[in-house]
Amino acid sequence: MDVTSTPPHTPGHPGGHPGAPSAAPVGGGGHLPSVGAVRPDGYVYARAPMLVYWETTLACGLACRHCRATAQPERSPNELTTDEGFRLLDEITGFGRPYPHVVFTGGDPLRRPDLEALVRGATERGIGASLAPSATVDMTPERLAALKAAGIQTMSLSIDGSDAARHDGFRGVEGTFEMTLRAVEWAHRAGLPLQINTLVTDETLPDLPALYELMLGLGIIRWSLFFLISVGRGTGLQEISPAQSERLNHWLYDLSKEAPFAIKTTEATHYRRIAIRRLRAEGLDDEAIARTPVGRGFGVRDGNGIVFVSHDGQISPSGFLPLAAGNVRTDSLVDVYRTHPMFTSLRDVATFKGRCGRCPYVAICGGSRARAYVWTGDYLETDPLCPYVPSAEPDAD
Repeated sequence: MDVTSTPPHTPGHPGGHPGAPSAAPVGGGGHLPSVGAVRPDGYVYARAPMLVYWETTLACGLACRHCRATAQPERSPNELTTDEGFRLLDEITGFGRPYPHVVFTGGDPLRRPDLEALVRGATERGIGASLAPSATVDMTPERLAALKAAGIQTMSLSIDGSDAARHDGFRGVEGTFEMTLRAVEWAHRAGLPLQINTLVTDETLPDLPALYELMLGLGIIRWSLFFLISVGRGTGLQEISPAQSERLNHWLYDLSKEAPFAIKTTEATHYRRIAIRRLRAEGLDDEAIARTPVGRGFGVRDGNGIVFVSHDGQISPSGFLPLAAGNVRTDSLVDVYRTHPMFTSLRDVATFKGRCGRCPYVAICGGSRARAYVWTGDYLETDPLCPYVPSAEPDAD
């Protein structure tokens, strides 16, 4: 299917929301909570985020053209130490049960020799954990098995092209595509449910149908499409247009009916508007829609259900909205998330401006606050990738 043209509108249910499919067993007969254990009040995650992304390091063996973190070959001396990492995990328990889920990311978290100890620290505290590594020589089947034993519940890998030339061109290192396919097999061997992340830009858009065909053979639980935010090295790439994003989201909705895995979007929350309208057209009421995979992710966005801790401890709404509201070395993560004016405004859709502020879907969608900031300098402004113009339509919630 040509995703640059209007796809047929066939009935179906949207797939995917941030998180793992189920609780993972822990030693002693207990169970760690899965992603999604933290639930919102309405669509507001005021008590605790669903996800804590911890950028454990900037070090990475790749040189990806879109890297948010502008990763580097060597580790920074400013990284949180092992002891500081344990204190961060202690702080996460301060949100109360159910705890947020922590995602160990980077850079490449495999560059940290203490990663297994940090994962065990999360497990011992009752915190669920996922891993977002890079496919480099630092990844081995033995390392993945050890991380699974330490408590990692799910893992994500990135594939940005349907063949080696396309993918390696984005990742900056020849052989990365084949290494990623080996890593997929190693993850299966370790018993790690796998999500594949794919970048959406004007370059990758025509390749998405071929990428979907590739996904069908990988045994994954989720395909997450990340719509480019022009931060870090990504400033050298081109976002797709609002019209293209609308057609793409309709195509993804159609795929979600037939795909053997969940499909989700990242930094493209306006997919939820499309899903709601099509589900309503298919006869589902709002209660039924809320029980769908996409419905279970309603409201989640930068600063509302998501918090990011950088390699040096800075606390931000997300890695794509790197505005520091504090630092875990000196500030309480719980207090910053719950009370800092930036976070409270990101959770209060009454503060949103422009088309987003007038939109009947604002509480459910909220737009990409990161993209609004990149393009306007104001994270409360309109997400320019969404073409929807609010009218007199009844409230979506």
